Amino acid sequence: MIDDELWSAIGDPTRRRMLDLLLAGAGGTATSLSDQLPVTRQAVAKHLGVLDRAGLVHSAPAGRERRYTVDEAQLERAIAQMTDVSESWDRRLQRIKRIAETIQRTRDNRDT
Repeated sequence: MIDDELWSAIGDPTRRRMLDLLLAGAGGTATSLSDQLPVTRQAVAKHLGVLDRAGLVHSAPAGRERRYTVDEAQLERAIAQMTDVSESWDRRLQRIKRIAETIQRTRDNRDT
C-alpha cells in the first residue's frame, strides 16, 4: 500500500537533499541544513515539518534549536514502496511492449 504523505514528502528534491545531508552528517539542525542548501532557514524548517509529519525524521531539543535525525526504518519503508512501484511499472511496460510487438507482427504478416 502506498502512503501518499510519505511519497509527497520525498517527492520534493529539496527534501530529498535534506535527507541526504542528515544521513551524511548523522543529523542536523535547520540552521546547519540551510547553510548547505540554497533556501532560507525558514524554508528548511517548513520542509523538516513535512518530513517529520511523514515520519521520515525525528527531532530532539539541541540548545535553542532542534536536532533532526532520519528515521531509517521509515526511509526503508519508502524505498520498499518505490521498488514495488518500479517493478509494477516494469511489468506493465513489458506487457505493452509485447502487445505492440504482436500488433507489428500481425501488420507485417498482413502486408506480405
